[in-house]
Amino acid sequence: METKNVMIVGVGGQGSLLASRLMGAIAIAEGYDVKVSEVHGMSQRGGSVVTYVRFGEKVYSPVISDGEADFIVSFERIEAARYARCLKKDGKIIVNTQMIDPMPVIIGAAEYPVEVLEELKGKGVSVDEMDALTLANEAGNVKSVNMVLMGRLARYFDIDYDKWIEVMKTLVKPQFVDVNVKAFSLGYNS
Repeated sequence: METKNVMIVGVGGQGSLLASRLMGAIAIAEGYDVKVSEVHGMSQRGGSVVTYVRFGEKVYSPVISDGEADFIVSFERIEAARYARCLKKDGKIIVNTQMIDPMPVIIGAAEYPVEVLEELKGKGVSVDEMDALTLANEAGNVKSVNMVLMGRLARYFDIDYDKWIEVMKTLVKPQFVDVNVKAFSLGYNS
């Protein structure tokens, strides 16, 4: 199998680390060699967080360079634009349409680039956008955006839905299993 490269990008506190652990764990359960790497910017202050998940027959490095990502899962619009350069020509960005104001916008030094997804599409980037925040709220917890997006990502892999759920149950605390399963299901079926 050709190595698959998945980048999960977001803002600190959105659950991107749990999402990357799920992707890594499902790949291991499928028998692949897996490498996961995390890059924390000012994540505790709402800064950018990036995780790399690479899996295949044999993977030697956890890092995904520009033009190598098969998928970018973005928890926020600006983060999708920030990392679009890493996408392969035939890759896909799965993005939550939520807008989280970065510090320059908060302090009034810049305006939020509302048309960022349209600009990506105009450049030929394959964008699968969804309102993951609304679906997470429907699942019962706005913090489950990560599982909504992972449910959407799961549709692009030939891995049984029930196996995703089985692996997820090993990663989340028991009191959060139901909401995460529901969020994953909503993302998968939307």
